[in-house]
Amino acid sequence: MSIVFYFLAAVTIIGALGVVLSPNVVHSALFLVLSFIGVAAIYFSIGAEFLGAVQLMVYSGAVAVLIVMAIMLTRRDSMAQSNPSQKLFRRVVTGLLAGGFFFLIGLGIVLSPLPDGDLAPSAGAHEIAQRMLGTYVLPFEIVAVLLLVAMVGALVLARGGDTE
Repeated sequence: MSIVFYFLAAVTIIGALGVVLSPNVVHSALFLVLSFIGVAAIYFSIGAEFLGAVQLMVYSGAVAVLIVMAIMLTRRDSMAQSNPSQKLFRRVVTGLLAGGFFFLIGLGIVLSPLPDGDLAPSAGAHEIAQRMLGTYVLPFEIVAVLLLVAMVGALVLARGGDTE
């Protein structure tokens, strides 16, 4: 189990590093899909099938396609050097910030107490659906409308205004 986890974690981290370090924004989007798939595989390996399926469908599918469409709709002369964060100073500062973040996360993991082994039973898809479409239906619909408005706004901005 631990070898599979470490392999999937390495794939996820390589995908995340590819997002940050790739000079081409399209390649960054593809590395983001790889990172999302790695996270979904980790969910599947720990027995959270519902979260893995949602990760694959929503993030790896819909969000990645939306990002690629937004990239393709923007006007650029050349996609070869389209990632603006490739300056050396920005890379160093970003690397230091990421290293500090990982250090703090690792410190929190090391210093936090571990559970006794009695974990609460996970909620199945039926319970999640009952809450999402019953108790929390209004916030769910508000988020759906907000995402629709954001997508329409992105398309309007990418298309540009009337020249007249």
